[in-house]
Amino acid sequence: MTRSLSALAVLLAGSQMALAQTTTAPAYDPTVAHRSLRDLELWPELQGEIALRNGDYLLLTVRGERSTTDLQSSRTLGFDTRRVGATYEHFWNDKWSWGGALRYESNARLETGSGGDMVAPELLLRHRSPIFGGLTFGQRLGLERQFYVIRNYLGGPGPSGQFWGRVRMDVERLFPLSSDAAGLALRPRLSYAASTHLRFQKDANDPEERTIQFTSWRGEVGVRLSPAIDFTPWFAYQTIYRQDLIFTDRNQVPVSGGKINAVYPTLGLDVRFTFRPAGAKADRQQLPTQH
Repeated sequence: MTRSLSALAVLLAGSQMALAQTTTAPAYDPTVAHRSLRDLELWPELQGEIALRNGDYLLLTVRGERSTTDLQSSRTLGFDTRRVGATYEHFWNDKWSWGGALRYESNARLETGSGGDMVAPELLLRHRSPIFGGLTFGQRLGLERQFYVIRNYLGGPGPSGQFWGRVRMDVERLFPLSSDAAGLALRPRLSYAASTHLRFQKDANDPEERTIQFTSWRGEVGVRLSPAIDFTPWFAYQTIYRQDLIFTDRNQVPVSGGKINAVYPTLGLDVRFTFRPAGAKADRQQLPTQH
């Protein structure tokens, strides 16, 4: 009896060892997009909007971007990335407008592959119109050219300039909370944005890229305190779509890299001061703080 039990135990142990040897983890597939959730980002922004007499505007912005991760990078003024920008927009009518923007960005986040200083002019076209239930639907199309002043990431300086196409759609509604039409009000809004790198002629040694490189879902509630001051707390679910190098083990089996969807939850606060000269257009259209 004891010998039978011992033989049975040996057989069970052997079968378990054989099962462990034959059962392996599923192979890493670099052709399938792998999701990577990153730590929370904090993006505060200060805006100064100058309302012109014809209803157009000039917007000046300063923004800082910081990850809640303790990064091993130099931070200036407490931020990983600093942006300053200027935008001028002209309204053809109450639905259509166009304009130009210029942004200077200094980025020290070397681990993202985007460190360096950059100048980016942009042309934009916007359409906004009411749809139903007091909602306003907006569309924004932008064409941007990026010029790297300094690009200090592993692999070299990169291209001297890149074209980017950007599209954004949003839905919002204004809820006045006072009898004064320009007084206290709430402005809830939901937007979706997507960006792609435009390569009009691809060289043989150009790296592979995803069709869309960036998307952002953003929800916010704008608070208008007065015609001169408003602020917007917001939360965004931002994703960078990368095509990384594929790394293999000693048997040339892929173990990492390929398609990576890097998700960055982002919490922001836009604070805007509006300066209206005497005699400015009374019924001018003021856009959300996400211009």
